[in-house]
Parts: sequence; structure tokens; C-alpha cells
Amino acid sequence: MRVRRSMAGIATILAATLVLTACGGDDDDGDAGSDSNGGDKGNVVIGSAGFTEIELMAQMYALLLEDAGYTTEVQVVENRELYEPALEDGAIDVVPDYAATMTEFLNAKVNGADAEQVADPDVDATVEALRSLAEPLGLTVLEASEAADQNAFVVTTAFAEENDLETLSDLAALGQPVVLAATEECPTRQFCQLALEEYGIQITEVLPTGFGSVQTKDAVKEGTAQLGLTGTTDATLDDFELVILDDDKSLQLADNLIPIVGSEYGDDGDFADALNSLSAALTTEDLTELNRKVDAERMTAEDVARQFLEDNDLIG
Repeated sequence: MRVRRSMAGIATILAATLVLTACGGDDDDGDAGSDSNGGDKGNVVIGSAGFTEIELMAQMYALLLEDAGYTTEVQVVENRELYEPALEDGAIDVVPDYAATMTEFLNAKVNGADAEQVADPDVDATVEALRSLAEPLGLTVLEASEAADQNAFVVTTAFAEENDLETLSDLAALGQPVVLAATEECPTRQFCQLALEEYGIQITEVLPTGFGSVQTKDAVKEGTAQLGLTGTTDATLDDFELVILDDDKSLQLADNLIPIVGSEYGDDGDFADALNSLSAALTTEDLTELNRKVDAERMTAEDVARQFLEDNDLIG
């Protein structure tokens, strides 16, 4: 579950950005993180948080920009407190991020930690709010992808089939008490237990097994819990014989993948066109499959990214 991070580390940003680590994914060959020979339109530093999904996005950004004539370098940055200020000061040129999460991060930065929420389940409304916050900081928000990674709730495939369940409303209609395997803070989180209660689902207990963890999925598979918390791009659900119930009331915020660009390339049409082409093509199902290839098949993020772009005619 994504939570708003503390801003306490901002004072150390300048020092921290000096130790950004070059990286290109999960592979160990060192090739993916090196400077490319993409072209002469400028050198682009792409920020990447250190987990599979964002590493994949960063590699796709690099390949698209190289194909468009830029030279690229992928840098792993520990968290949003580091890479957002680095975007503002030009140490990083672009990052893949989540629309609602970045919106609320900037909302807290600009308007204070207690600011009223401006992100929305509707992606267009969320992107509009994000742009209004980002532009005064010198940041450009490109087009959002259909692909989103939001909180998701799973049941066993057998339970879903036996009870004809497809949505969370279907589960609520059963009227059965539910044990939920989730994070420790889930009972007080708007997009966790409180969202389920808006559906009318009766949560009798929350097992603190974590977000999308093996322990959470095992608890549901083995029947210790009837419902488990994970993300919409979890690529391992088939292995646990689990299925996501649709958030049919759209209570989760629009955490669609979106490029956030610094001032150096904010007005560059070719730059925007290259990255927007990915946003137009990538779906949540695609992203889940890409995650699976890295996490389950142990392919490198760069190889998976290249295969997807080539298969979809996004690079030559």
C-alpha cells in the first residue's frame, strides 16, 4: 500500500543526489545502466525507484528515448523524497511515477501535511490536479497510461467460482463475515479496510501479514483469511490460485503510471511524443505480465522492456 512519505529528509537532498547509483534493472551484467549511444538530442537522466515495476518503466523510457535520438542514463533513486527535488533542480530529467501518489506527495509539499486530498479515482481529474501542483515547480506532467497499480483485494479462485464473485459488491452481497490478510495499518486506511466497509463488507479481523506478501497470499489460499490485500499488477496470483475482485465502485485512487519531466525537456515535443507513445499502449494487464517475466522467469528488466516495445512497434 502506498502511503504518504515524511518530508523530513528534504534538507539532505543535495548531498543525497550526489550518490545516485547507476542501474538498469535486476540484471548483473552492468550493461543496462551504462550511458547509451542513442543520439545527439541531449543526455537524459532517468530516475528509477528500486523495484521491478518502476525499473521496467525506466528501461522502457530509456529505449524509447534512445530510439528518438537521445542519449540516456538510468539512475536508481531510493525514494520520492530524493527524486522529486532532483527533478526540480535538474539532477534527474524524468521519472515514471504513480499519478495519485505523486499528486498527494506534491499536495503535502505545497499545501502542508494536512492538506485536503485532491487526487481522485478518476484519472483525468487526478492528472489535472497533478499538473496544477507540478507546473509551478517547473515540472511537466505527460500523458497517463491506462496501466495502474492500485490496492486490490483477492479471494481464492475456487471461492470466487463457488459464489459467482467478480466484484467487491458481489462479496458484500454474500453477507458473510470476512477475515482480511493485509497490512497492520489497514484498519485505519481510507483505501484498505475503510474502503471495504463502504462496500458493506464486514471485516471481523485483520491479520497483519503485509501488502502482497507471500504470507498474505498463503493466508487466503489456506483459508486462514477469506480476503487478502495486494496490488493490481501482482504477477504471482495464479501461483497461489487467487483472483482479484473488481473495485466496481472505483473507491481506489487513480494510480496510473505517468512520466514526470524536469525543466530541461519539459517543452521538448519529441521527448514527450516518445514517452506518450508508451502511455497510449500500456495496459494494467501488460504491466502485470512484464512484472511476471522479471519476477518469475528471471528475465532482465531491459530485455523484457525491449521485447514489449518491439512487439508493439514502439521502437524500430
